[in-house]
Amino acid sequence: MSPSPSQQSIHDAKPFSDFLTDTFNRQHDYLRISLTERCNLRCLYCMPEEGIQLSPKKELLTTAEIYYLSALFVNQGVNKIRLTGGEPTVRKDIIPLMQQIGSLRRNGLKEIALTTNGISLHRKLDDMVEVGLTGVNISLDTLDPHQFVLLTRRQGFDAVMKSINRVQEMNKVGAGIKLKLNCVAMRGLNDHQILPFIEMTRDQDVEVRFIEYMPFGGNKWSEKKMLPYTEMLDLIRTKYPSIEQLKGGKNDTSKTWQVPGFKGKVGFITSMTHNFCGTCNRLRITSDGNLKVCLHGNAEVSLRDMLRKDHDNEPMDEAAFEALRQIELDRRKQDGFRFDGEEGWISKERELLDIIGAAVKRKKAKHAGMGQLENMQNRPMILIDSLTGSEASGEAQTKPKLTHVTSSGEARMVDVGGKENTKRIAIAHATVLFSNPEPLQLILENTNKKGDVLGVARIAGIMASKRTADLIPLCHPIPISKVELDVRLHAPGQAALGNAKPSQSGAVTLLATVECVGPTGVEMEALTAVSGAALTVFDMCKAVDRNMTIVATKVMYKSGGRSGILITSSPPLNASQNSSALSAPIISRSASPSIHP
Repeated sequence: MSPSPSQQSIHDAKPFSDFLTDTFNRQHDYLRISLTERCNLRCLYCMPEEGIQLSPKKELLTTAEIYYLSALFVNQGVNKIRLTGGEPTVRKDIIPLMQQIGSLRRNGLKEIALTTNGISLHRKLDDMVEVGLTGVNISLDTLDPHQFVLLTRRQGFDAVMKSINRVQEMNKVGAGIKLKLNCVAMRGLNDHQILPFIEMTRDQDVEVRFIEYMPFGGNKWSEKKMLPYTEMLDLIRTKYPSIEQLKGGKNDTSKTWQVPGFKGKVGFITSMTHNFCGTCNRLRITSDGNLKVCLHGNAEVSLRDMLRKDHDNEPMDEAAFEALRQIELDRRKQDGFRFDGEEGWISKERELLDIIGAAVKRKKAKHAGMGQLENMQNRPMILIDSLTGSEASGEAQTKPKLTHVTSSGEARMVDVGGKENTKRIAIAHATVLFSNPEPLQLILENTNKKGDVLGVARIAGIMASKRTADLIPLCHPIPISKVELDVRLHAPGQAALGNAKPSQSGAVTLLATVECVGPTGVEMEALTAVSGAALTVFDMCKAVDRNMTIVATKVMYKSGGRSGILITSSPPLNASQNSSALSAPIISRSASPSIHP
């Protein structure tokens, strides 16, 4: 009796490479390759506040070197390769490179995946799918377009959503792209976005994965900001009590859940509270050619240097590889060794595999715990992998205390004489909700009897910011270098920034950005600016609406000084509202004025 196809495949299967098997018998068949250190966003989670020093181009792996290493690992049993960054799509030759890697399917490669911020993915997705792309992870930490700008320091929310929509459109016609959204959940920053992300899975075939905030070089991690998986799940159950866990695969990094009846799924990557080290099958190659056997480990070994040692340590292109291969073939002919035409790199491969095997054998049973990771020297995330988008940096105050009150309870002005002058930025907002549609209509038509409401409110906000020390007793006079007032009109039924419920008659949001170089922050100046502007709107519109309310006066961003960057978030929209409500356009009548030094 002839064997069945499954029996025959087991009989023909090659033994897994010993080079990629560690001392705990973990077989590493998944390789992540960083293609670049560059990125078109400046996310707070990945990018240290002081920035990063980019490596010289000659120190980064060439396309030929990436393909060679990919082939080497595939021939040893790797069946999945994920391309990361930085932001991989900024690499100019990413499509030809993916095409070359795709040719390794004949050698056993099954999946080519991409982790991206999604900014430019929609422009390249069709070509990527054509050359073999099978999966996309898009990093997105908020469904709030305005918070997206604060987290990434760039515009681009609409482009990311366009990429997500394009993947889903292609899947409807059979593309079969595995789509996942990666969201790093952080206490007090974007935890209010968890429920809107869950709601997103109601009608969309997407897996949203919440990742526990992890420490990397330069991101000033603190346990106080880390939101554990169990707390996220408890929050979700308040709105979706029927959510249930699904059976996972052997090497899954996430615990997968689903709300019954929803099309999409929810995952939790619990690196900090419930590690998955025991089944880890991943290896990483950084853009400068170093092999990392553990994301959280600081041990690295250079594969680039071994590749280039016979080429005067210069970058290798295809011609260089072919020349060295020919030299090896000629040497083997002279030595009388037998070969089949494919062994020209056998000695080079053996050297590399010995290095790789030794590194894999040194891999520990599990990575260090939170306390050790917090103090361990490791690369910034952007120089390892493109895990997610964005998170806030800045150290948490373990013992908060009032600075303007003495131990005896008396008010005092804080002495800032010994503080360093640094660039300080603060952004605050306030919203005026109308109780009837007439004020909004008059503003849009600029027919209010008192004059141009928006223009006067902007000037009032700028003037108020400069008088903050006269109005707030314990504030220091500050040499403000810049004030910008942005006034936004919201249509009836549209959610206004900072307000949990849409206004049925429209609203005005005042957004102030204040900057200075000095020893203390400008949060109070930003708050005073939006307060003055909001009161001016109230004053100019009270003749037609005596029931207006001013809500959500709040600092939403600050940077500079010892405490670093702080981002707060507006109250969430109701969970029943979908993500389209979050990105609804605002009405704007004219540009924002500003003052500069």
